[in-house]
Amino acid sequence: MIRVLIVDDEAPARAQLARLLASMRDVELVGEADDGEAAVDRITALVPDLVLLDIKMPRLDGFGVVQALGDDMPLTIFCTAYDEFALAAFDAHAIGYLLKPVQSQRLAAAMHRAAALLTGVPTARRRGMRAVTELVESTAPFLTRLLVYEADRALLLPVERIDHIRAERNYCDVRSGGRTFRVRRTLSALAARLDPKGFLRINKSDVVRLDAIDEIQPWSHGDYRVVLHDGTSLSWSRRYRAAASTG
Repeated sequence: MIRVLIVDDEAPARAQLARLLASMRDVELVGEADDGEAAVDRITALVPDLVLLDIKMPRLDGFGVVQALGDDMPLTIFCTAYDEFALAAFDAHAIGYLLKPVQSQRLAAAMHRAAALLTGVPTARRRGMRAVTELVESTAPFLTRLLVYEADRALLLPVERIDHIRAERNYCDVRSGGRTFRVRRTLSALAARLDPKGFLRINKSDVVRLDAIDEIQPWSHGDYRVVLHDGTSLSWSRRYRAAASTG
């Protein structure tokens, strides 16, 4: 069940979104807010999984809501009458950008993406596990375990079991022994917490564990090809190779 909060300063727009959500399975509308400041309060109190968020609102706009909540901002789909904010919306890590009047098929597709990203772990448990994560991560200069989700389970994955991390927008796919876990972090933020003695960023999108590398092959234009034990082949760019040699 995806718990959704609607934020829009126009009542007809909120009503339309509520009608569309009512026709969808496994979706619960937990509340509404009519401006950005109220949205921050509702999100903090209700902890929804997803926010359908307008951009132009009085007092605090949609981007202000995202900034105010920081890492506590749920998954976000912007719903707006203006198309010029699309790039800024994705810079704010939105998973969707829908123009008003919102079409049912486009909303359904965005909700499908949200369902794929959500772990299925109840929100209260996610909040509790976030506290566990903070405790684990605060006890060492580098990560020793990473909180990941699998179906309805939360797992603390030892970093020495990580083979490869690939960026997927504001998420990362963490690959370990043939399994893939999606975590809600940017690659830069995650790489900064990994011991450089054990992990190497080889290009804009990939970090590998050094002990997972099977072979390094010269490629072209100063790049190299990195082959992992599982056969995965990745590019080690000249830029990142130079950074590694001077780091």
